[in-house]
Amino acid sequence: MTFDCYGTLVNFQMSRAIREVFGARLPADRAERFVRLASAFRFDEVLGPWKPYRDVICDATSRAARLMGIEYHDDDGEQLYEAIGTWGPHPDVPDALRTLAARYPLVILSNADDRQIALNVARLGAPFHRVLTAEQAGAYKPRFAAFLFMIEALGCRPEEIIHVSSSVEYDHRPAADLGIGTRIFVNRGHSPPQPWLGYHEVKELSELPALLGINP
Repeated sequence: MTFDCYGTLVNFQMSRAIREVFGARLPADRAERFVRLASAFRFDEVLGPWKPYRDVICDATSRAARLMGIEYHDDDGEQLYEAIGTWGPHPDVPDALRTLAARYPLVILSNADDRQIALNVARLGAPFHRVLTAEQAGAYKPRFAAFLFMIEALGCRPEEIIHVSSSVEYDHRPAADLGIGTRIFVNRGHSPPQPWLGYHEVKELSELPALLGINP
């Protein structure tokens, strides 16, 4: 069973972090637009050749600031990157992971650096068979190369994988194209549902054991 990490397991608090880092430089009436634009630029950044996730955050944030005319300081992106390692899991995650771990080897495939994600995984409270990152793959999701790296690293066929993610854009579209057999969309409200992709939908990870016929 493979998982996206940020947003799915870890509470990805970039919106709050951006507001805190930019402070008075980000007017309240422009904050939501800026947060959305920075998110869009992060997606755009990962479609190219691999570079450290620190650079993805810094470059995406500075591009959004430049487009909107928001004052950007050289350490803004650095502060946002360092904040990521301090974030913990959604409340529904640790117990569900421990239940699932009794049945399946748990694997993470994340758009992350190795050092950064280790801080977050330590807070998840469950054993993981493998933690695979974009740094190891040399590519970020949604690029097929990231998923193909995972499939090869696990030594299995796509149809043998259950992949769990709260992101349609980063995970469910490429997972569907590559024939990953069972896909679970955790609808946390930050990615518009696209049910025609053929996934199963849950609102919280705590619903997943029952969906798979596992008794806690």
